[in-house]
Amino acid sequence: MNWTDLLSNKRYAQPHKSPDIRSSFQRDYDRIIFSSPFRRLQNKTQVFPLPGAQMVHNRLTHSLEVASVGRSIACRTVEKLAKKHPETKELNERQSDIETIVSSACLAHDLGNPPFGHSGEDTISSFFKDGNGRELKDKVLPEQWSDLVAFEGNANAFRQLTHQFTGRRAGGFSLTSATLATLLKYPYPSFDKGNRKKYNVFYSEIEAFKEIVEECGIPRIDDEHLVYARHPLSYMMEASDDICYLVLDMEDAHKRGIISTEAIESCFLSFFDPEKDKATYAHKDDVYRDVSDVNERMAFLRAMLINKLVNCVSDIFCKNYEKIMEGRFEKSLISHLPEFEKNALEICRKESVKHIYRHPSVVKIELTGFNVIGTLMEDFTDAVLNPETAYNKKLLSLVPEQFKVTTDDTYTKLQSVIDFISNMTDLYAVQLYKDLRGID
Repeated sequence: MNWTDLLSNKRYAQPHKSPDIRSSFQRDYDRIIFSSPFRRLQNKTQVFPLPGAQMVHNRLTHSLEVASVGRSIACRTVEKLAKKHPETKELNERQSDIETIVSSACLAHDLGNPPFGHSGEDTISSFFKDGNGRELKDKVLPEQWSDLVAFEGNANAFRQLTHQFTGRRAGGFSLTSATLATLLKYPYPSFDKGNRKKYNVFYSEIEAFKEIVEECGIPRIDDEHLVYARHPLSYMMEASDDICYLVLDMEDAHKRGIISTEAIESCFLSFFDPEKDKATYAHKDDVYRDVSDVNERMAFLRAMLINKLVNCVSDIFCKNYEKIMEGRFEKSLISHLPEFEKNALEICRKESVKHIYRHPSVVKIELTGFNVIGTLMEDFTDAVLNPETAYNKKLLSLVPEQFKVTTDDTYTKLQSVIDFISNMTDLYAVQLYKDLRGID
Protein backbone atom coordinates (compact mmCIF):
# COMPACT_ATOMS: atom_id res chain seq x y z
CA MET A 1 0.00 0.00 0.00
CA ASN A 2 1.13 3.57 -0.58
CA TRP A 3 0.10 6.77 1.18
CA THR A 4 -0.92 8.61 -1.98
CA ASP A 5 -3.79 6.16 -2.48
CA LEU A 6 -4.44 5.57 1.20
CA LEU A 7 -5.13 9.27 1.77
CA SER A 8 -7.61 9.51 -1.10
CA ASN A 9 -10.02 12.44 -0.69
CA LYS A 10 -12.46 11.13 -3.29
CA ARG A 11 -15.99 11.32 -1.90
CA TYR A 12 -18.19 8.26 -2.04
CA ALA A 13 -21.05 8.55 -4.58
CA GLN A 14 -20.66 12.31 -4.97
CA PRO A 15 -18.64 14.37 -7.48
CA HIS A 16 -15.48 15.84 -6.00
CA LYS A 17 -15.71 19.55 -5.24
CA SER A 18 -12.90 21.93 -4.48
CA PRO A 19 -12.70 22.29 -0.72
CA ASP A 20 -13.42 25.58 1.00
CA ILE A 21 -11.21 26.88 3.80
CA ARG A 22 -11.42 23.37 5.27
CA SER A 23 -9.65 20.36 3.86
CA SER A 24 -11.74 17.47 2.53
CA PHE A 25 -10.99 15.53 5.71
CA GLN A 26 -11.99 18.41 7.98
CA ARG A 27 -15.30 18.47 6.16
CA ASP A 28 -15.69 14.76 6.96
CA TYR A 29 -15.15 15.54 10.64
CA ASP A 30 -17.69 18.37 10.57
CA ARG A 31 -20.32 16.32 8.73
CA ILE A 32 -20.17 13.69 11.45
CA ILE A 33 -20.20 16.19 14.33
CA PHE A 34 -23.25 18.04 12.97
CA SER A 35 -25.25 14.91 12.06
CA SER A 36 -28.38 13.67 13.83
CA PRO A 37 -27.06 10.10 14.31
CA PHE A 38 -24.04 11.52 16.12
CA ARG A 39 -26.16 13.72 18.39
CA ARG A 40 -28.34 10.75 19.27
CA LEU A 41 -25.31 9.04 20.82
CA GLN A 42 -25.80 11.28 23.88
CA ASN A 43 -28.74 9.08 24.89
CA LYS A 44 -27.22 5.69 24.14
CA THR A 45 -25.74 3.52 26.86
CA GLN A 46 -21.98 3.05 27.02
CA VAL A 47 -21.84 0.68 30.01
CA PHE A 48 -23.73 2.14 32.94
CA PRO A 49 -27.42 3.19 32.95
CA LEU A 50 -28.18 6.83 32.19
CA PRO A 51 -29.13 9.38 33.27
CA GLY A 52 -28.03 9.16 36.88
CA ALA A 53 -26.71 11.20 39.78
CA GLN A 54 -23.14 10.54 38.62
CA MET A 55 -22.24 11.77 35.15
CA VAL A 56 -20.91 8.63 33.50
CA HIS A 57 -19.98 8.18 29.87
CA ASN A 58 -22.54 7.76 27.14
CA ARG A 59 -21.76 6.85 23.52
CA LEU A 60 -21.32 10.52 22.62
CA THR A 61 -18.76 11.42 25.27
CA HIS A 62 -17.00 8.11 24.63
CA SER A 63 -16.73 8.87 20.90
CA LEU A 64 -15.39 12.38 21.54
CA GLU A 65 -12.72 11.03 23.89
CA VAL A 66 -11.77 8.26 21.47
CA ALA A 67 -11.33 10.93 18.77
CA SER A 68 -9.06 12.91 21.07
CA VAL A 69 -6.88 9.89 21.86
CA GLY A 70 -6.87 8.88 18.18
CA ARG A 71 -5.54 12.29 17.20
CA SER A 72 -2.72 11.93 19.74
CA ILE A 73 -1.81 8.46 18.46
CA ALA A 74 -1.72 9.73 14.86
CA CYS A 75 0.43 12.72 15.79
CA ARG A 76 2.90 10.67 17.83
CA THR A 77 3.12 7.93 15.19
CA VAL A 78 3.82 10.28 12.27
CA GLU A 79 6.60 11.97 14.24
CA LYS A 80 8.20 8.64 15.15
CA LEU A 81 7.85 7.21 11.63
CA ALA A 82 9.86 10.09 10.17
CA LYS A 83 12.78 9.15 12.43
CA LYS A 84 12.61 5.38 12.09
CA HIS A 85 11.54 5.20 8.43
CA PRO A 86 13.07 8.14 6.53
CA GLU A 87 11.05 7.21 3.43
CA THR A 88 7.91 8.39 5.24
CA LYS A 89 9.13 11.95 5.87
CA GLU A 90 6.60 13.28 3.36
CA LEU A 91 3.92 12.20 5.84
CA ASN A 92 4.94 15.17 8.00
CA GLU A 93 3.33 17.39 5.37
CA ARG A 94 0.13 15.35 5.68
CA GLN A 95 0.16 15.07 9.47
CA SER A 96 -2.88 17.31 9.89
CA ASP A 97 -4.82 15.23 7.34
CA ILE A 98 -3.84 11.97 9.02
CA GLU A 99 -4.86 13.25 12.46
CA THR A 100 -8.22 14.41 11.08
CA ILE A 101 -8.92 11.14 9.25
CA VAL A 102 -8.26 9.10 12.40
CA SER A 103 -10.32 11.49 14.55
CA SER A 104 -13.23 11.36 12.10
CA ALA A 105 -13.25 7.57 12.02
CA CYS A 106 -13.13 7.58 15.83
CA LEU A 107 -16.15 9.89 15.99
CA ALA A 108 -18.11 7.59 13.67
CA HIS A 109 -17.07 4.21 15.05
CA ASP A 110 -20.18 3.80 17.26
CA LEU A 111 -22.78 5.34 14.95
CA GLY A 112 -24.22 1.90 14.16
CA ASN A 113 -24.73 0.81 17.76
CA PRO A 114 -28.37 0.22 18.70
CA PRO A 115 -29.85 1.27 22.06
CA PHE A 116 -28.57 -0.47 25.22
CA GLY A 117 -25.05 -1.15 23.98
CA HIS A 118 -23.94 -4.61 22.99
CA SER A 119 -27.05 -6.22 24.46
CA GLY A 120 -28.97 -4.37 21.75
CA GLU A 121 -26.88 -6.10 19.10
CA ASP A 122 -27.47 -9.46 20.77
CA THR A 123 -31.23 -8.88 20.93
CA ILE A 124 -31.53 -8.09 17.22
CA SER A 125 -29.50 -11.19 16.37
CA SER A 126 -31.51 -13.35 18.78
CA PHE A 127 -34.79 -12.34 17.16
CA PHE A 128 -33.68 -14.03 13.94
CA LYS A 129 -31.60 -16.79 15.49
CA ASP A 130 -33.87 -17.91 18.33
CA GLY A 131 -37.10 -15.90 18.08
CA ASN A 132 -40.00 -15.61 15.65
CA GLY A 133 -37.63 -14.23 13.02
CA ARG A 134 -36.37 -17.79 12.45
CA GLU A 135 -39.33 -18.37 10.15
CA LEU A 136 -37.92 -15.85 7.67
CA LYS A 137 -34.72 -17.75 6.87
CA ASP A 138 -36.03 -19.20 3.60
CA LYS A 139 -37.22 -15.80 2.39
CA VAL A 140 -33.75 -14.24 2.09
CA LEU A 141 -30.41 -15.22 0.57
CA PRO A 142 -27.94 -17.15 2.77
CA GLU A 143 -25.56 -14.17 2.60
CA GLN A 144 -28.34 -11.87 3.80
CA TRP A 145 -29.37 -14.25 6.56
CA SER A 146 -25.82 -14.19 7.95
CA ASP A 147 -26.23 -10.41 8.44
CA LEU A 148 -29.47 -10.86 10.37
CA VAL A 149 -28.46 -13.67 12.75
CA ALA A 150 -25.21 -11.89 13.64
CA PHE A 151 -26.16 -8.21 13.62
CA GLU A 152 -23.01 -6.13 13.94
CA GLY A 153 -22.83 -2.49 15.02
CA ASN A 154 -19.59 -1.98 13.10
CA ALA A 155 -21.26 -2.96 9.83
CA ASN A 156 -24.25 -0.82 10.72
CA ALA A 157 -21.96 2.20 11.17
CA PHE A 158 -20.61 1.70 7.64
CA ARG A 159 -24.22 1.45 6.39
CA GLN A 160 -25.18 4.64 8.24
CA LEU A 161 -22.40 6.52 6.49
CA THR A 162 -22.86 5.14 2.94
CA HIS A 163 -26.50 4.09 2.47
CA GLN A 164 -29.00 6.32 0.67
CA PHE A 165 -32.01 6.39 2.98
CA THR A 166 -35.40 7.39 1.55
CA GLY A 167 -35.45 11.07 0.67
CA ARG A 168 -31.75 11.49 1.38
CA ARG A 169 -28.86 12.08 -1.03
CA ALA A 170 -26.86 9.31 -2.66
CA GLY A 171 -23.81 8.16 -0.75
CA GLY A 172 -25.16 8.82 2.73
CA PHE A 173 -22.71 11.16 4.45
CA SER A 174 -20.58 11.06 1.29
CA LEU A 175 -17.32 10.98 3.22
CA THR A 176 -13.89 10.56 1.66
CA SER A 177 -12.60 7.11 0.83
CA ALA A 178 -9.75 7.53 3.32
CA THR A 179 -12.08 8.20 6.26
CA LEU A 180 -14.49 5.40 5.34
CA ALA A 181 -11.68 2.87 4.83
CA THR A 182 -10.15 3.83 8.19
CA LEU A 183 -13.49 3.00 9.84
CA LEU A 184 -13.24 -0.61 8.63
CA LYS A 185 -11.68 -2.59 11.49
CA TYR A 186 -13.03 -5.82 9.98
CA PRO A 187 -12.82 -5.36 6.18
CA TYR A 188 -14.99 -8.26 5.06
CA PRO A 189 -18.72 -9.16 4.96
CA SER A 190 -20.59 -11.44 7.38
CA PHE A 191 -20.77 -14.41 5.03
CA ASP A 192 -17.03 -14.43 4.34
CA LYS A 193 -15.74 -13.92 7.87
CA GLY A 194 -14.93 -17.57 8.56
CA ASN A 195 -14.18 -18.05 12.27
CA ARG A 196 -13.93 -14.32 12.90
CA LYS A 197 -16.52 -13.01 15.35
CA LYS A 198 -17.02 -9.51 13.95
CA TYR A 199 -17.34 -7.98 10.49
CA ASN A 200 -17.81 -4.54 8.94
CA VAL A 201 -19.94 -4.99 5.83
CA PHE A 202 -23.56 -6.02 5.33
CA TYR A 203 -24.56 -7.74 2.10
CA SER A 204 -26.33 -4.52 1.03
CA GLU A 205 -23.09 -2.49 1.19
CA ILE A 206 -20.78 -4.91 -0.67
CA GLU A 207 -20.37 -2.72 -3.75
CA ALA A 208 -19.75 0.43 -1.70
CA PHE A 209 -17.17 -1.47 0.34
CA LYS A 210 -15.26 -2.71 -2.71
CA GLU A 211 -15.29 0.71 -4.36
CA ILE A 212 -13.91 2.44 -1.27
CA VAL A 213 -11.11 0.01 -0.36
CA GLU A 214 -9.99 -0.29 -3.98
CA GLU A 215 -9.94 3.50 -4.33
CA CYS A 216 -7.46 3.50 -1.43
CA GLY A 217 -5.32 0.82 -3.08
CA ILE A 218 -5.99 -1.71 -0.32
CA PRO A 219 -5.27 -5.27 -1.52
CA ARG A 220 -7.51 -8.28 -1.14
CA ILE A 221 -5.63 -10.72 1.09
CA ASP A 222 -7.96 -13.67 0.52
CA ASP A 223 -8.59 -14.20 -3.19
CA GLU A 224 -11.36 -16.70 -2.59
CA HIS A 225 -13.33 -14.41 -0.29
CA LEU A 226 -13.96 -10.68 0.05
CA VAL A 227 -11.33 -10.25 2.77
CA TYR A 228 -9.16 -7.16 2.36
CA ALA A 229 -6.19 -5.83 4.29
CA ARG A 230 -6.87 -3.09 6.80
CA HIS A 231 -6.20 0.57 6.15
CA PRO A 232 -3.10 1.36 8.27
CA LEU A 233 -4.90 4.21 10.04
CA SER A 234 -7.62 1.79 11.13
CA TYR A 235 -5.17 0.33 13.66
CA MET A 236 -4.84 3.76 15.27
CA MET A 237 -8.62 4.17 15.50
CA GLU A 238 -8.96 0.72 17.06
CA ALA A 239 -6.20 1.39 19.57
CA SER A 240 -7.77 4.64 20.74
CA ASP A 241 -11.10 2.84 21.29
CA ASP A 242 -9.34 0.04 23.19
CA ILE A 243 -7.52 2.52 25.42
CA CYS A 244 -10.67 4.47 26.25
CA TYR A 245 -12.65 1.34 27.03
CA LEU A 246 -9.92 0.11 29.36
CA VAL A 247 -9.42 3.31 31.29
CA LEU A 248 -12.70 5.22 31.25
CA ASP A 249 -15.04 2.36 32.17
CA MET A 250 -12.96 1.94 35.33
CA GLU A 251 -13.12 5.67 36.04
CA ASP A 252 -16.92 5.57 35.73
CA ALA A 253 -17.09 2.55 38.02
CA HIS A 254 -15.01 4.42 40.60
CA LYS A 255 -17.34 7.43 40.49
CA ARG A 256 -20.31 5.13 41.07
CA GLY A 257 -18.60 3.48 44.04
CA ILE A 258 -18.40 0.09 42.32
CA ILE A 259 -14.59 -0.02 42.39
CA SER A 260 -12.67 1.32 45.39
CA THR A 261 -10.11 4.09 45.11
CA GLU A 262 -7.39 1.67 46.16
CA ALA A 263 -8.36 -0.85 43.48
CA ILE A 264 -8.45 1.62 40.58
CA GLU A 265 -5.24 3.29 41.75
CA SER A 266 -3.55 -0.11 41.88
CA CYS A 267 -4.78 -0.97 38.37
CA PHE A 268 -3.64 2.30 36.81
CA LEU A 269 -0.25 2.26 38.54
CA SER A 270 0.37 -1.37 37.54
CA PHE A 271 1.35 -0.03 34.09
CA PHE A 272 4.33 1.79 35.63
CA ASP A 273 7.43 -0.02 36.88
CA PRO A 274 8.53 1.41 40.27
CA GLU A 275 12.17 0.90 39.24
CA LYS A 276 12.10 2.14 35.65
CA ASP A 277 9.45 4.83 36.14
CA LYS A 278 10.78 6.53 39.27
CA ALA A 279 10.24 9.98 37.75
CA THR A 280 6.59 9.12 37.13
CA TYR A 281 6.06 8.03 40.71
CA ALA A 282 7.80 11.17 41.96
CA HIS A 283 5.51 13.29 39.79
CA LYS A 284 2.50 11.43 41.20
CA ASP A 285 3.62 12.15 44.75
CA ASP A 286 4.02 15.85 43.91
CA VAL A 287 0.51 16.01 42.48
CA TYR A 288 -0.97 14.10 45.43
CA ARG A 289 0.58 16.63 47.83
CA ASP A 290 -1.25 19.45 46.05
CA VAL A 291 -4.49 17.61 45.23
CA SER A 292 -6.62 15.95 47.90
CA ASP A 293 -9.79 15.39 45.84
CA VAL A 294 -9.98 11.66 45.09
CA ASN A 295 -11.70 12.01 41.69
CA GLU A 296 -9.13 14.59 40.61
CA ARG A 297 -6.32 12.25 41.61
CA MET A 298 -7.84 9.43 39.57
CA ALA A 299 -8.28 11.81 36.61
CA PHE A 300 -4.57 12.61 36.85
CA LEU A 301 -3.66 8.91 36.87
CA ARG A 302 -6.01 8.32 33.94
CA ALA A 303 -4.32 11.04 31.88
CA MET A 304 -0.89 9.70 32.76
CA LEU A 305 -1.91 6.17 31.75
CA ILE A 306 -3.46 7.24 28.46
CA ASN A 307 -0.29 9.13 27.60
CA LYS A 308 1.81 6.02 28.28
CA LEU A 309 -0.44 3.78 26.17
CA VAL A 310 -0.44 6.30 23.32
CA ASN A 311 3.36 6.10 23.33
CA CYS A 312 3.26 2.30 23.47
CA VAL A 313 0.91 1.79 20.53
CA SER A 314 2.72 4.36 18.38
CA ASP A 315 5.96 2.45 19.03
CA ILE A 316 4.24 -0.82 18.05
CA PHE A 317 2.93 0.74 14.82
CA CYS A 318 6.42 1.96 13.88
CA LYS A 319 8.03 -1.35 14.79
CA ASN A 320 5.59 -3.24 12.56
CA TYR A 321 5.35 -0.62 9.82
CA GLU A 322 6.39 -2.91 6.95
CA LYS A 323 3.93 -5.63 7.97
CA ILE A 324 1.12 -3.10 8.30
CA MET A 325 1.80 -1.60 4.87
CA GLU A 326 1.92 -5.07 3.32
CA GLY A 327 -1.35 -6.13 4.97
CA ARG A 328 0.39 -8.85 7.01
CA PHE A 329 0.01 -7.41 10.52
CA GLU A 330 -2.29 -9.51 12.70
CA LYS A 331 -4.55 -8.52 15.60
CA SER A 332 -4.66 -5.11 17.27
CA LEU A 333 -1.85 -2.79 18.35
CA ILE A 334 -2.91 -3.24 21.99
CA SER A 335 -2.49 -7.03 21.72
CA HIS A 336 1.21 -6.45 20.90
CA LEU A 337 2.00 -4.49 24.07
CA PRO A 338 5.31 -5.34 25.81
CA GLU A 339 5.05 -8.06 28.46
CA PHE A 340 5.01 -5.70 31.45
CA GLU A 341 2.18 -3.56 30.07
CA LYS A 342 0.34 -6.62 28.77
CA ASN A 343 0.29 -8.11 32.27
CA ALA A 344 -1.04 -4.83 33.66
CA LEU A 345 -3.72 -4.80 30.98
CA GLU A 346 -4.82 -8.27 31.99
CA ILE A 347 -5.10 -7.18 35.61
CA CYS A 348 -7.39 -4.32 34.59
CA ARG A 349 -9.51 -6.54 32.34
CA LYS A 350 -10.07 -9.09 35.10
CA GLU A 351 -11.03 -6.32 37.49
CA SER A 352 -13.46 -4.89 34.92
CA VAL A 353 -15.12 -8.22 34.21
CA LYS A 354 -15.42 -9.04 37.90
CA HIS A 355 -16.69 -5.70 39.17
CA ILE A 356 -18.06 -3.73 36.19
CA TYR A 357 -19.56 -5.83 33.43
CA ARG A 358 -21.27 -8.23 35.85
CA HIS A 359 -22.54 -5.51 38.17
CA PRO A 360 -26.33 -5.69 38.78
CA SER A 361 -26.91 -2.18 37.36
CA VAL A 362 -25.21 -3.20 34.11
CA VAL A 363 -27.01 -6.55 33.90
CA LYS A 364 -30.37 -4.87 34.54
CA ILE A 365 -29.91 -2.40 31.69
CA GLU A 366 -28.97 -5.31 29.40
CA LEU A 367 -32.12 -7.19 30.40
CA THR A 368 -34.18 -4.06 29.78
CA GLY A 369 -32.64 -3.89 26.33
CA PHE A 370 -33.62 -7.49 25.59
CA ASN A 371 -37.23 -6.83 26.52
CA VAL A 372 -37.61 -3.44 24.83
CA ILE A 373 -35.76 -4.12 21.58
CA GLY A 374 -37.10 -7.67 21.35
CA THR A 375 -40.67 -6.38 21.53
CA LEU A 376 -40.06 -3.59 18.99
CA MET A 377 -38.44 -6.07 16.59
CA GLU A 378 -41.50 -8.35 16.89
CA ASP A 379 -44.04 -5.57 16.30
CA PHE A 380 -42.37 -3.69 13.47
CA THR A 381 -41.20 -6.81 11.61
CA ASP A 382 -44.78 -8.04 11.53
CA ALA A 383 -45.88 -4.57 10.40
CA VAL A 384 -43.56 -4.37 7.37
CA LEU A 385 -44.33 -7.93 6.30
CA ASN A 386 -48.10 -7.62 6.86
CA PRO A 387 -48.84 -3.92 6.29
CA GLU A 388 -52.51 -4.40 5.35
CA THR A 389 -53.96 -4.85 8.87
CA ALA A 390 -55.43 -1.82 10.62
CA TYR A 391 -53.05 -2.07 13.58
CA ASN A 392 -49.95 -2.42 11.38
CA LYS A 393 -50.97 0.54 9.23
CA LYS A 394 -51.06 2.71 12.34
CA LEU A 395 -47.79 1.22 13.56
CA LEU A 396 -46.03 1.97 10.26
CA SER A 397 -47.26 5.57 10.42
CA LEU A 398 -44.86 6.02 13.37
CA VAL A 399 -41.84 5.15 11.22
CA PRO A 400 -39.94 8.23 9.92
CA GLU A 401 -39.98 8.69 6.16
CA GLN A 402 -36.26 7.95 5.78
CA PHE A 403 -36.75 4.37 7.02
CA LYS A 404 -39.74 3.52 4.81
CA VAL A 405 -39.32 1.31 1.74
CA THR A 406 -41.64 0.47 -1.16
CA THR A 407 -39.96 -2.72 -2.36
CA ASP A 408 -41.32 -6.24 -1.92
CA ASP A 409 -37.85 -7.58 -1.10
CA THR A 410 -37.94 -9.20 2.35
CA TYR A 411 -34.29 -8.47 3.21
CA THR A 412 -34.76 -4.76 2.42
CA LYS A 413 -37.92 -4.63 4.55
CA LEU A 414 -36.16 -6.27 7.47
CA GLN A 415 -33.25 -3.89 7.14
CA SER A 416 -35.66 -0.95 7.29
CA VAL A 417 -36.90 -2.21 10.67
CA ILE A 418 -33.35 -2.62 11.95
CA ASP A 419 -32.41 0.84 10.62
CA PHE A 420 -35.35 2.37 12.49
CA ILE A 421 -34.74 0.59 15.79
CA SER A 422 -30.94 0.85 15.79
CA ASN A 423 -31.21 4.63 15.32
CA MET A 424 -33.33 5.03 18.45
CA THR A 425 -31.94 6.38 21.68
CA ASP A 426 -32.39 4.32 24.84
CA LEU A 427 -35.00 6.76 26.14
CA TYR A 428 -37.02 6.83 22.92
CA ALA A 429 -36.99 3.03 22.65
CA VAL A 430 -38.25 2.65 26.23
CA GLN A 431 -40.95 5.29 25.74
CA LEU A 432 -42.17 3.73 22.49
CA TYR A 433 -42.23 0.31 24.15
CA LYS A 434 -44.32 1.71 27.03
CA ASP A 435 -46.67 3.52 24.64
CA LEU A 436 -47.29 0.42 22.54
CA ARG A 437 -47.91 -1.69 25.64
CA GLY A 438 -50.11 0.90 27.35
CA ILE A 439 -47.73 1.28 30.29
CA ASP A 440 -48.02 4.60 32.12
